[in-house]
Amino acid sequence: MENRKIIHVDMDAFYASVEQRDQPELKGKPVVVGGSPQGRGVVAAASYEARSFGIRSAMSAYQAVRLCPQAVFIRPRFQAYKEVSIQIREIFHQYADLVEPLSLDEAYLDVTNNKKDLPSATWVAQAIRKQIYETTQLTASAGVAPNKFLAKVASDINKPNGLYVITPDEAVGFVAKLPIGRFHGIGKATEARMHQLGIRHGSDLRELSLTELLQHFGKIGSFYYHIVRGLDPRPVRTDYIRKSVSSEETYRSDLRAQHEMEDEIKRLSHEVSARLQRSRAWGKTVSLKVRYPDFTTVTRSISASDHHQEPDWLAAHALALLSQTDATTKGVRLLGIGVSNLLFEDDSSSGIQLWLPFDLPNN
Repeated sequence: MENRKIIHVDMDAFYASVEQRDQPELKGKPVVVGGSPQGRGVVAAASYEARSFGIRSAMSAYQAVRLCPQAVFIRPRFQAYKEVSIQIREIFHQYADLVEPLSLDEAYLDVTNNKKDLPSATWVAQAIRKQIYETTQLTASAGVAPNKFLAKVASDINKPNGLYVITPDEAVGFVAKLPIGRFHGIGKATEARMHQLGIRHGSDLRELSLTELLQHFGKIGSFYYHIVRGLDPRPVRTDYIRKSVSSEETYRSDLRAQHEMEDEIKRLSHEVSARLQRSRAWGKTVSLKVRYPDFTTVTRSISASDHHQEPDWLAAHALALLSQTDATTKGVRLLGIGVSNLLFEDDSSSGIQLWLPFDLPNN
């Protein structure tokens, strides 16, 4: 078993918590940060009070207000969130040199050798959470484990404002009992497919050989094979890697007909798919960029539960996003499709590893 000490720190309902801190009258209320429910807005974050009604990030604001009519909708203040994020990262670097931010509100820390010389990673995690609260008046949850996969899963167990520790000796047994839906990197579509195969817990997944997993799930099957054995050799990386793959086109003549736009989206989807394949990457979030003839530019995005790189999957999501714009009435000067929230494959001498840098906020 690995001898590293990894902490995953995740702020609790970050955007919404910042709003509740800065506007005390919002404390205890269902707060939704995102677009207006009167328009085509999307939920960027929801407080825990709002989540109790079933509101989740990436949900349409219209659906959110139907679930909770009394919800308070607030436009995002990204500069405010960024300022708090800088404070948090400064705290991380007081304890570790190896810090890998995943988004504004979460990061991995390798504290195998921590800068405070604290005797255990658990003490480091407790100290970090305490200092974050004293500095920002916001709570954070943390997971402590011998690798990144386990630390990420652990940080979700006692949310909000909680801490969970998985020791090296507990790793295999912990994963064996873990429901497939709780595996970081396995979304709802893959979970449903695994259920069809009789895989409901880690112990079931471990029954399949590497060959069987590759047959059922492709190259990502290798990732499943290793994590179900408590193995994840990915290091905490301080360097930033590619965050998105995209393709866009500016047209000499504005597109006016819907079938022209649809054809272009399908073509761009194939280009992005090819680039993902060349990069050995899968994407989870699809974004559509539309520039109207008057040079007004709008963007729309949607996140799925699983990672994909297939052109048909990209096109289906991009076409759905197109319907949320005024492209068919105003015309189009530019179209662009991007994929972010990437998962990378990294070939190494020890076999296939899959890199999971989740860059978008996931509160």
